[in-house]
Amino acid sequence: MIFTLNEEGHLPSCLSSLKWCDDVIVIDSFSVDRTEDICREHRARFYQNAFEGFGSQRNWALANTLPKHEWILILDADERVSPELIEEFRNTINDSSGEIAAFRLKRRFHMWGRWLKHSSLYPTYVVRLIRKGRVSYVNRGHAETQEVDGHIAEMKHDLIDENLKGIDEWFARQNRYSTKDAEFELDDESTPLKSASMFDPDPLVRRAMLKRLARVLPGRPAFYFFYSYVLRLGFLDGHDGFVFCLMKSLYQCMIVVKKHDIRRRRRGNSEPIA
Repeated sequence: MIFTLNEEGHLPSCLSSLKWCDDVIVIDSFSVDRTEDICREHRARFYQNAFEGFGSQRNWALANTLPKHEWILILDADERVSPELIEEFRNTINDSSGEIAAFRLKRRFHMWGRWLKHSSLYPTYVVRLIRKGRVSYVNRGHAETQEVDGHIAEMKHDLIDENLKGIDEWFARQNRYSTKDAEFELDDESTPLKSASMFDPDPLVRRAMLKRLARVLPGRPAFYFFYSYVLRLGFLDGHDGFVFCLMKSLYQCMIVVKKHDIRRRRRGNSEPIA
């Protein structure tokens, strides 16, 4: 199940990595490029639905496209599965107990033709292989979180995520995403922090807690750069790693600025903010 918007550059690689699958479903947000033609050429089932959020789009797809199989792999068009991961699917899914409702995968991010192992904070985990009827989604800023009826297990091999669209498109996307994240963070400020989440065995829960704590740090963009470039060894990726850490810290700056702007507009531009 692949989610798309103007993905003619990424789709061929993604679809080619799915030749082993006999039910490929594409849910498109009304692309204006060759996305639909490419899907038809690869004999993928093609649907379109207006995009409101990643969580609601995934829920719509699960409810309306009638997936053929019990297990569903959720992908974005810039992602692809490696032969090693495909083999792990085959060896693991049939032997999984009924208590397992989903698998989390490690995402390996590529840009400029290489794997940015350290500066992308690898490994980052995403719940992408789900048992039909056991997982639903909730919008969370620009992304989503899952509600899982059962246990979440983990695959050993990586899901490949490679950006081929270039830096201008990357920043255009971050501009959209940062608005969603700014709005979500402001609305989420009233939710109490749960310190026990720092020690949760689920890496997704720990990551969400760390992100929540990072929101209130002074100099948030600078802290992110220090964390990703120094503490997480982004400098080992060379100049590419330096630039990518800088790009991600700029994203944090965009969220900070947009949160300030939203507060001002909500309270009235002339009213002082404490």
